[in-house]
Amino acid sequence: MTATGEDHVTARGGPWWWARRRSAVFDASLAVVSALECALEGIPFARDAGIPVAAGVVFGLLAGSVLLVRRRWPIAVVLVSIAITPAEMGFVMGVVGLYTLAAAELPRRIIGSLAGMSLVGTLIVTFVKTRQDMSRGDLDIGDWFVPFAAITMSLGFTAPPVLLGLYVGARRRLMESLRERADSLERELQLLAERAEERAEWARNEERTRIAREMHDVVAHRVSLMVVHAAALQAVARKDPEKAVRNAALVGDMGRQALTELREMLGVLRSGGSERRVPAASVPLAAVGVAAAAAASRAADDEGPSLAELEELVGQSAAAGMVVALSVEGDVRSYAPQVEQTAYRVVQEALTNVHKHAAGAKTYVRLAHRVSEIAMQVENEPPEEAASSARLPSGGNGLVGMRERVSALGGVFVSGPTDAGGFRVSAVIPAS
Repeated sequence: MTATGEDHVTARGGPWWWARRRSAVFDASLAVVSALECALEGIPFARDAGIPVAAGVVFGLLAGSVLLVRRRWPIAVVLVSIAITPAEMGFVMGVVGLYTLAAAELPRRIIGSLAGMSLVGTLIVTFVKTRQDMSRGDLDIGDWFVPFAAITMSLGFTAPPVLLGLYVGARRRLMESLRERADSLERELQLLAERAEERAEWARNEERTRIAREMHDVVAHRVSLMVVHAAALQAVARKDPEKAVRNAALVGDMGRQALTELREMLGVLRSGGSERRVPAASVPLAAVGVAAAAAASRAADDEGPSLAELEELVGQSAAAGMVVALSVEGDVRSYAPQVEQTAYRVVQEALTNVHKHAAGAKTYVRLAHRVSEIAMQVENEPPEEAASSARLPSGGNGLVGMRERVSALGGVFVSGPTDAGGFRVSAVIPAS
C-alpha cells in the first residue's frame, strides 16, 4: 500500500456511509437546521391548509430531516424538496440538495432533469405567490414584476448551488484522478527499483563469476606447471644438478609470469574502483549495474592472451615433461580479441587438467581455422600406470569455466572421456 493510499484509507473513520466523523456531524447539523426551518414554515402552511398546527410542525420536522441522507441518496433529497415547494418550505434542504446532487457522480441528464424540475417548481410557486400578494394589495407594482420576480427567484434558488456543485464535483474527481495517478506512478517506481536491484545483483554475480574464472585461468595453469617442475626438481636435484638449475629457472619464470598476470588483473579492478569513490549508501541501485558492466567491458577490452602465444603455451607444457604435439590446420588469421582469448584459455585449461589428472600421458593439441569459425581440440591418451602424480588439487571449476566462456560467444563446447581411456576437450567458436 502506498503512502497516499494509506492516507486515503485511514481517513475513513465515520459511521455508516460517512467517510469521516466530522462529515456526519456536519450533515446532522444541517438536518437539524433544515428540520427547524421546515417546522417553522409548517405553521403558516397548516393555517392556510386548515389542518392542526401540530400536524404542520411534525410534517415540517419529518421533511426537513431528510437532509441527513443527502450524501447517500441525493436524488431522494431533491425530490422531497421539490415535493414540499408548494408548501413554501424547505429552502435550506433545496439549496443543499441541489448542491449535493450536482457534486455527486451521477449522469448529467439526471442532474439536469432534477434541476429543471426544481427550477420549474420554484418558478410556478413564486409566480403564484407574487400574484396573490399583488391581488391582495400587499404589493403595489406593475404587472411586469410578477414574471421578473418568479424568474429571478427560481434562477437564484437553483443556478448557484448547481454550478457550485458541478465545480466541486469536477475538482473532487480531478483530485481523485491525480491521487490514483500518483499511486500508480509510485507503484511503477517501486517495480522499477526492484528490477534495478535485480539487474544490479545479476551484474554483480556476473562480475564475480568472470573474475573467478579469470583468476582460475591465470593461476591454475602457471601454478600447476610450477608444481610439476618443483617435483621434477626434487627428483633430479642430486642426480643432475644442471637439469635442476634449469627447472628452478623455469619455476622462477612461471612464478613471475603468474604474478605479472595477477598484478595486471588486480590493476584493472583497482583502477575501475578508484576512478570515483563515493559512499556505498549514496550509490543508486541502477548505478551498481552500470558500474559492474563498465568494469566488465574494461576488463574485456584489456589486451589478453592470443593465439600467437599458443605455441609458447604448448612449449611450457613440453618443458614440464609432457609429451605434447601441436597441429594447426587452415589459413592462420587474426580474430576478435574475445575469440582469441577464449580459444587460448580453453587450450590452457585443458593442458592444466592433463597435468593434474593424467601426468605423463601423450597429448594432442589441434587447432583448425575454418571459414566462419575456429575449432580446437585437446586430447590425451591414458596415463601410464608408472607415471608419478604431482598430487595437484582440483576445484572442479575448469570445465565449467571453459563451457561458460565458449557459450558466451555463441560457440559449442564438448568434453568427456574417450573410448581409449583418455579425455577429450573440444570447442568451436564463431569467428565473428
